[in-house]
Amino acid sequence: MASDTRTEREGEAEVALLERRPRSDGRGPEPAGAGAADAAGGAQVAGDGQQAVEGGPDELDPQAQARRAAALAQVRKFGDPVLRARARPVERFDGALRDEIRRMGELMVDAVGVGLAATQIGILHRVLVYRVQQQSPVAALVNPEIEWAGEELETLEEGCLSLPGVHVDVERPVSVIVSARDERGRPLRVEAAGLEARVIQHEIDHLDGVLVLDRIGRAQRREAMRALREALGG
Repeated sequence: MASDTRTEREGEAEVALLERRPRSDGRGPEPAGAGAADAAGGAQVAGDGQQAVEGGPDELDPQAQARRAAALAQVRKFGDPVLRARARPVERFDGALRDEIRRMGELMVDAVGVGLAATQIGILHRVLVYRVQQQSPVAALVNPEIEWAGEELETLEEGCLSLPGVHVDVERPVSVIVSARDERGRPLRVEAAGLEARVIQHEIDHLDGVLVLDRIGRAQRREAMRALREALGG
């Protein structure tokens, strides 16, 4: 990072994903039906940075803390060029892809996150995983594309596993419609609103090489970079 200006532009944050349960009609994950506060039983940051766990990661038992540290060590952090790369569409829906998705889901869960994009673990595939609640199954979207975004906008705080210590207010459309494929190549159509829509948009940003720091103003970006440097020990 040659300068703070370049650093600010490079920064990224992975939105908190709140997932949806898979629909039985093949139309994609089903809305969880809970807002940011309801899902966590209280206030929650919208971002993949932290699962809706009572008390947060600091109150995990020693084994869970060790798993989280090991998972986070595999997540690419700010400054890694892959976070600025645009992921390529998946063409082969085979066992290797399903293994990749399974590994992503396990890393996300162990990291106590709510979403993860393939680029965050150094894989240039258009794949993302997410889940809303601890008891919910992990959902995966392959080759997701936003077909429609509503005019109504909302600002919420977002965090990111790739940007430790950073939480920023980001404005996004409240509702989106996304087309994608499941892990076996079957078509999905996801109609998302609220926090779920925000999470999906955040993850698709990752797949496009767009970081959350690109979506905020200069003053907020300076504060975010200060928090990031402190978290990374720099």
